[in-house]
Amino acid sequence: MPAPIPATAVPAHPAPLLHRWAAWSLDASLVAAVSLALVATPLAARVGVLDTALAALLDAMLQPMLAALPGLPTPAQLLADDAIRVAVSQLASALGSVLLLPLAAFVPLFWLYASAFECRHAATPGKRALRLRVVDAQRVGPVRCRRHALRQAAGLLSWLSLNLGHLMAVLPPRHQAMHDRIAGLRVVTGTDAALPRWAQAWLWLQAALVCAALAILIVALQARVDAALVRALG
Repeated sequence: MPAPIPATAVPAHPAPLLHRWAAWSLDASLVAAVSLALVATPLAARVGVLDTALAALLDAMLQPMLAALPGLPTPAQLLADDAIRVAVSQLASALGSVLLLPLAAFVPLFWLYASAFECRHAATPGKRALRLRVVDAQRVGPVRCRRHALRQAAGLLSWLSLNLGHLMAVLPPRHQAMHDRIAGLRVVTGTDAALPRWAQAWLWLQAALVCAALAILIVALQARVDAALVRALG
């Protein structure tokens, strides 16, 4: 890995938000792959439980809906059904279990990964690919490792604020996100050039993957509904 850039060469341009997102998503994809590999077996089991809970909810909802034909029960009537309330509770529990497991692996791993790289090089591999650095907000010079660790921990607040903490990075003059301000740091770049084409392609790929994931989810949900309808009419 290249040697750290000397403190006297710290760039002065605030890093644009898109550059920061591209860098973060590169790092996050690496850590996410490791996190998913670590929890793959228990996660698969929990996805199976989630699928079963979804089928149970659809079965519980279709029975009163078919019984009410040619009309339809109101949402209040559906929620008054004990079987539906139990199925909703089980589905919510299964969904939370599926979501929390990879997050429980990702969050500490990413904190260690980002804190270590920023402590040693003032940048993660993703930031280095975009020529970004994390520096002191007030002066040129080395930053203590604990401040990098604090910045990563405070990043949770930026996420929990529905990303308003991240959007603070567009505000002049220093363009600091919430977690940057808490740690007294800022993200800078050595150039004011536009996002590289490869990074633009990376962002478009992310958008395409999100659309594909939504399409797959809709198709899978429709298949579960069709299966439940067949069971109800069978």
